[in-house]
Amino acid sequence: MSTHFTRRSLIRGITAATTVATLATGLAACGGDSDAATKTSDAVGTVTVGRVSNGAAKETALKVSEVKSISAELPDAIKKSGKLVIGSGSLPSGSAPLDYVGNDQKTQTGSEPDLGRLVAAVLGLKPEIKRFTWENLFVGIDSGKVDVAFSNVTDTEERKKKYEFASYRQDNLAFEVLKSSKWNFDGNYENLAGKTVEVGSGTNQERILLEWQKKLKSEGKTLTVKHYPDANGVYLALNSGKIDAHFGPNPTISYHITQTAKTPNPTRNAGTFSGAGSTLQGLIAATAKKDSGLVKPLADAINYLIDNGQYAKWLKAWNLSNEAVAKSEVNPPGLPLTNS
Repeated sequence: MSTHFTRRSLIRGITAATTVATLATGLAACGGDSDAATKTSDAVGTVTVGRVSNGAAKETALKVSEVKSISAELPDAIKKSGKLVIGSGSLPSGSAPLDYVGNDQKTQTGSEPDLGRLVAAVLGLKPEIKRFTWENLFVGIDSGKVDVAFSNVTDTEERKKKYEFASYRQDNLAFEVLKSSKWNFDGNYENLAGKTVEVGSGTNQERILLEWQKKLKSEGKTLTVKHYPDANGVYLALNSGKIDAHFGPNPTISYHITQTAKTPNPTRNAGTFSGAGSTLQGLIAATAKKDSGLVKPLADAINYLIDNGQYAKWLKAWNLSNEAVAKSEVNPPGLPLTNS
């Protein structure tokens, strides 16, 4: 096990917990990408995290200002622009508590854009958040529409062919089932035999699930994998028995479990797994185009936030303290190309 932390993994996920978030996102989701409201009333030197989160976070004002020694590292083009364009793969319906439209029906809130705003403040840049579907987020980075993605992106060796990473959170995946279900993952892919599992298309967890499906098929067993376009579809399928489990990011699943606790269909966590495999802790990372010159100042900005306490307060506000990293690393070991 690496010294990064403990174990497990995640990437984009689907949470149907917040009706307001889903409806509000729909209002802002016209087209392939769109700017969400990012203006705030924060005083100079203050970033408020957990704003209009519909109860997902404790709103917390954090003092943070430009650090000249770090902003001096920025590429000239970004210095000149005066802004940091932050990509979010949150269309169509968002993913609380990671990235969604707040209950004012316009502000892009969530742990991911909040960290992006904190990093932008350290870099002395104005944050501008652009929203995409998950697949188009990477097109946005490739085309230069996006400087950096703060969108629950897992560090993988495959992605390093095109992108660079500055890690900032542990990457943990989980299986969500109805509380009445007797099934548990128990860290063993063979327990998936005969099950039907939903997973987000194009995600790291889909890759893992498809690898397990191949293994089971070679053993003469079946695993049915399904996709749904939004969170409502996922949980309707789970409640009706069309799927046995949803496989997604641990934060979104943990959040959704709390939201269903007093409903007719409560859910629970049926087990977790590291997206980087059983021998490596998966990591979530800020993602920039390879050789953009941006990854070092990003890592330095995150480490400044870690060293000065704003990072811990950000995690605490979003109930994610158990996913803290000791430091941000540039291109740390990621999900291996041959990972299963």
